[in-house]
Amino acid sequence: MFKGSCVALVTPFKNGRVDESKLRELVDFHVKAGTSAIVPCGSTGESATLSHAEHIRVVEVVVRASRGRIPVIAGTGSNSTTETVSLTRRAKAAGADAALVIVPYYNKPSQEGMVQHFTAVAQAVSLPLFIYNIPSRTGVNLLPATLARIAAANRNIAGVKESSGNLEQISEVAHLFASRKDFTLLSGDDSLTLPVLAVGGRGVISVLANIAPKDVQELCTSALGGDWAKARRLASKAFPLVRALFVETNPAPVKTAMEHLKLCSGEMRLPMCQLRPENKALLLRAIKTYGLRKAR
Repeated sequence: MFKGSCVALVTPFKNGRVDESKLRELVDFHVKAGTSAIVPCGSTGESATLSHAEHIRVVEVVVRASRGRIPVIAGTGSNSTTETVSLTRRAKAAGADAALVIVPYYNKPSQEGMVQHFTAVAQAVSLPLFIYNIPSRTGVNLLPATLARIAAANRNIAGVKESSGNLEQISEVAHLFASRKDFTLLSGDDSLTLPVLAVGGRGVISVLANIAPKDVQELCTSALGGDWAKARRLASKAFPLVRALFVETNPAPVKTAMEHLKLCSGEMRLPMCQLRPENKALLLRAIKTYGLRKAR
C-alpha cells in the first residue's frame, strides 16, 4: 500500500489562509499522475506554521478529496508527545490511512526518550505510523538500533522516512528490517531515491513529485521492477532539478517552481520567504532544462 512515489504535498495559501480549493485540485493532479500516496502537513507542507485547527483541516480536505483513490499519510508529529498523540488521533478520525511522525525537534531527546515517545504514540493510536528521521531539522539522529527497538515493541510502526542523508545508516536500517515485509523504508531525500531503492527501500516521500509526479513514480516503478538502467536515466535527468529545489530551505524553491508552473500560488508563511533573485533564476533555468511545462 505504501510504496512508490509519495508526494510531500505543499500547503497552498491565498491571502494568508489555506487555499482549500487549490488543495483539492492538487489531490486530483496527483491521482491523475499516478502518485502512490499523498503526505500532507509535513515539512514541505509548512506544518510548523499551521495552527492545530488548520493542520487537521488540511488533512480532512485531502482525505475527502482523495475519495479513497489514493492513500493519505498525514503528518502529525510535534516536539510534544501529548500534542503528537492528539494530532495523530484527529488524523485517524479524519480518515487518514497512516501518519508520519517526526522525531521530536528542539528538545533533542535521548535515544531512550525517542523510544518512549514513539511507543506512547503507537500505543495511543491504532494507525500505521511512519517515523520521520531528519536530523538536520530535529537536531538528533534516530539510530537504526533504536528504530528496531521501537518497531519490535509496536507492530503498527509501518516504516520510516529516512532523511539522515547517511547511506551507511540507511543500509543498516534495510538490513535490520530485511525480514519484515510489513515494514517500509522510504527515502526522505529526492537526491538519494535511487540508492535507497537499491539497498532495499520501497519508495520516496518526494518534494520533486510536486512538480514532476509522473517521472518520480516512473523512477520508483522502474527500480522496483528491476529496470535499473531506466531508473538511473530518470535519476540522472532529475538530479540538477533536485539540487535547484534545495538551493534554499524547502519548501521555498518548490513553491516558487509551482507558481511558475501555474500549479498553485508561491505564497508562504514567515519565516519562510521568497528566493533570492539569483537562486530563483537558477531554479527557473533548471525547470526549463528539465522540460517541465506550465499547467493549462
